[in-house]
Amino acid sequence: MARLKLEFPDEQFLYSTQLTVRHTDINAGNHLGNDSMISMISEARARFLYEYGVRETENDGSGIIVTDLATTYRAEAHARDQLLFEVGVMDFNKYGGDIIFRITRPSDQTLVAMAKYGFVFFNYRQKQVVPMPDDFRAKFPRVNWLD
Repeated sequence: MARLKLEFPDEQFLYSTQLTVRHTDINAGNHLGNDSMISMISEARARFLYEYGVRETENDGSGIIVTDLATTYRAEAHARDQLLFEVGVMDFNKYGGDIIFRITRPSDQTLVAMAKYGFVFFNYRQKQVVPMPDDFRAKFPRVNWLD
């Protein structure tokens, strides 16, 4: 099976936030567990969207839904490590795009992980994918577009 390789242009990262690895995030291998990393990535995504004034769900029933998640691990992280989550967006299409992540440990400049969330806009009441709202697109004018 081919290995997944995630690389993103530096200019696509628009936001950063730090999170601390908790003792409860550690697995039997004595490092940050996959489930906890996904939770931390989700928290970074929520902070990013909040910073850009994007609500994950609107009063009309529409919102963002995650379609896929890819993560590659490059180094272990341990309890009490401070991790920097750099977040951005790329590869927009009519319905959504990707939210990308670079996770590093600033204390030693170690790349811990790379990840991307695929997302689309979704009307939860109608249970269908809907086009990306113009106001969302306008927040990210430099994002590359896929046809």
